This record gives sequence, C-alpha cells and structure tokens, in this order.
Amino acid sequence: MRRLGDMNRLVNERGAIGYILLWLLGIPIPLLLLFFLVRGCT
Repeated sequence: MRRLGDMNRLVNERGAIGYILLWLLGIPIPLLLLFFLVRGCT
C-alpha cells in the first residue's frame, strides 16, 4: 500500500512540473486553472 502512495506522489509531482513548464512557455494562469478543473472532473 505504501508503494502505491509513493507512485501517486510521483505522478502528482510530474503533473505539477508539467503545469509549471506550460506557464513558463507563456500560457496564462487562468487558462491553466481552467484546464486543471476540467481535467480533474473526468
């Protein structure tokens, strides 16, 4: 069970890095928040 938690944390960190990279590329934060909310609802 602990291993599953570690894997979930790694995926969350990779997702956060992806959003940071998109922001650095110039995508506005409100658009990223909208994308995050839409993606989280599926």
